[in-house]
Amino acid sequence: MQQSAKPSTPDLDHAILESLRYRVGKNEMAAKPHDWFNAAVKALRDRIVDAWVDSTTRTYAAGGKRVYYLSLEFLIGRLLRDALSNLGLTADMEAALRAHGLDLAEIEELEPDAALGNGGLGRLAACFMESLATLDIPAYGYGIRYVNGMFRQRIQDGWQVELPETWLAHGNPWEFERRESSYRIGFGGEVVTEGQRARWKPAELVEATAVDTPVVGWRGKRVNTLRLWTANAIDPIRLDAFNAGDHFGALAEQVRADSLVRVLYPADSSAAGQELRLRQEYFFTAASIQDIVRRHVQYEHDIRTLPDEAAIQLNDTHPAVAVAELMRLLIDDHGLSFDEALDITRRTIAYTNHTLLPEALESWPLPLFERLLPRHMQIIYAINSYVIKDAHRVGLDDAAIAAISLIGEGGERRVRMANLAFVGSHSVNGVAAIHTELMKTTVFSDLNRLYPALINNKTNGVTPRRWLQQCNPGLTAVLRDAIGDGFLDDAEQLVRLAPLASDPALQERVAAVKRLNKVALAAHLEDLTGIALDPDALFDVQIKRIHEYKRQLLNLIETVALYDEMRSHPEKDWVPRVKIFGGKAAASYHNAKLIIKLANDVARRINSDPAVGGLLKVVFVPNYNVSLAERIIPAADLSEQISTAGMEASGTGNMKFALNGALTIGTLDGANIEIKDRVGDDNIVIFGLTAEEVAQKRANGYDPRSVIEGNRELQQAVNSIASGVFSPDDPARYADLMGGIYDHDWFMIAADFGSYAAAQREVDRRWVDQPSWRAAALRNIANVGWFSSDRTIGEYAREIWGVL
Repeated sequence: MQQSAKPSTPDLDHAILESLRYRVGKNEMAAKPHDWFNAAVKALRDRIVDAWVDSTTRTYAAGGKRVYYLSLEFLIGRLLRDALSNLGLTADMEAALRAHGLDLAEIEELEPDAALGNGGLGRLAACFMESLATLDIPAYGYGIRYVNGMFRQRIQDGWQVELPETWLAHGNPWEFERRESSYRIGFGGEVVTEGQRARWKPAELVEATAVDTPVVGWRGKRVNTLRLWTANAIDPIRLDAFNAGDHFGALAEQVRADSLVRVLYPADSSAAGQELRLRQEYFFTAASIQDIVRRHVQYEHDIRTLPDEAAIQLNDTHPAVAVAELMRLLIDDHGLSFDEALDITRRTIAYTNHTLLPEALESWPLPLFERLLPRHMQIIYAINSYVIKDAHRVGLDDAAIAAISLIGEGGERRVRMANLAFVGSHSVNGVAAIHTELMKTTVFSDLNRLYPALINNKTNGVTPRRWLQQCNPGLTAVLRDAIGDGFLDDAEQLVRLAPLASDPALQERVAAVKRLNKVALAAHLEDLTGIALDPDALFDVQIKRIHEYKRQLLNLIETVALYDEMRSHPEKDWVPRVKIFGGKAAASYHNAKLIIKLANDVARRINSDPAVGGLLKVVFVPNYNVSLAERIIPAADLSEQISTAGMEASGTGNMKFALNGALTIGTLDGANIEIKDRVGDDNIVIFGLTAEEVAQKRANGYDPRSVIEGNRELQQAVNSIASGVFSPDDPARYADLMGGIYDHDWFMIAADFGSYAAAQREVDRRWVDQPSWRAAALRNIANVGWFSSDRTIGEYAREIWGVL
């Protein structure tokens, strides 16, 4: 690629002033900080657009195959710092703004986090988009332009309160509306036969319109497109109804369309919530598939060559209806036979599975699905017949055939979307080695017997640009001094640090950076929560979506046990700890919200007890998001990756923490296993049951009550929580939560407590020996470069998409 010359600071300064005057409508005297932010972004955006157009032109000229990444989430965070860093313009922007008395860091803080995701799924999609551009692979990301995101979390009296995100309240300077890329998306209605073809006549139509955001790769090598869909009614207002006095009813169709793009993961505990989720998923998937097919036919003319020019990757099960939608277009609009359409669909689509949890392997009530998408239901029945014939041909028994069917029998009949994605794809990948093996032996065991060549592993990765270079510039500078700049372009060159891990001078420099990061985080958290933290304490961090399998509850129970021990044995030389929690609970997930309340109740009690004032602090960080992660991860000493073994697909937080020099305490679950293999057993703290042992306990019966009663520390902690010690205003608040551990302990909290508590005391012993701790931290940094999303995307590109 012929890159445009890098602008000088005076050029950038001039561009910012031009943008301020002609796009923001202000001069220097009148401009407020938010005006300068918008002017800076739009001046930078102009340079990005040049590279964006060049990237697109090169792709068309070369006739290159494109990757299309469909994801319900893209947790992209803030973009200004990311774009400046990847274009090498950070210093120039700093200088240009400084000339006007402005600080770039303060301007960056004005950018809201894009509310387009919730957790690891969305953050992975964002990392993948950046790596696709970095590796010069032409790609589109497709998703929904959520107006209010999932929610903004407020902690009120310790409880999570959900408020709407308002990140678009003042517009988004990065995006471009593409009115020419609009599609009509249908719902309901009936299917009629016209000659030899079926034709779907929807009862309801919504218009999907594309809004594009440029995604800049490292060193500006390529700029790709994140295309998000917004929704509008075909007739946004019924004037006859409005003029007749029905002012609200006249807007009903627009309100219905707006609901599709308002909220990520609307609560599905009601029938209306389930229907909205299915509508959302079909809306964005259908718009994306129609856009892909339109582009292909416009430039390649022959729909039969689609698999040669397009690779569609489904990021988890949410866009699984893409299989039926592509089949519908091929059969109904392009006149292909069923067999040919299925062959083209399978050669075009690939599916990434991210979880083995039943609730995430989506299924929809058959009556709901058939009412909303009647033509797709017909196609799914036809695919199902084809698959069952395959199963009979290879001799699968009735139980196996029932398991692989796309229509679940018994009780409420449901459409199984994970099975649809599986049989409609040429590749089905897991996201960590253990997860992929469990796919073969658990949820997809019978499908794997039928189609044994499909399942493969692609261990997740994270972009080292955002998760090292940008969020931890101090550490990056030390590493550059120690091993040169090679790791900036190839994260696996961090391995050159390994021989230097015991160097006292390097250890001291890395530790000094860590302490500065902890001082900065402590100040920020005190502003947020009012809790003063000691930066010399061990910062013990668990930040992730709140879910019972992620076991924040295990961490909290051990924290209570540690609190009891500290008070009972003040003569011991305890390691000072700061326990940092953060994450959101789904709005309808009662137990997860109760765990947040417990974290805040435990924090209130411990933080106000002078007996442990200098030894133990607990803080729950409200409204955890990407920008907070960028502050917290560089300051962490200990990374809590403690999910019940066999339940975490991969995790990516574990990689980010290790890359920034935190030691992991974790189970043999997800990517923890591969991290252990790379950093070495002496540089990670592993505890707990294995996935096989968890499965055996669940299958053979397990008595958690006897385990609790046999461990004094555990019994005391559980009983104190259950009896109201931490909730004097409502003593029974946690009785049922603790009762669940006594009665069944599905997530193996009691089963793993003893091992976890012992592992935490091992952490204490290691922390006291600071030279050994620092060496272990350096060995983590040195050996996790392999977990770069560049490596992951390279594997997808070569082994699934065929684009490298």
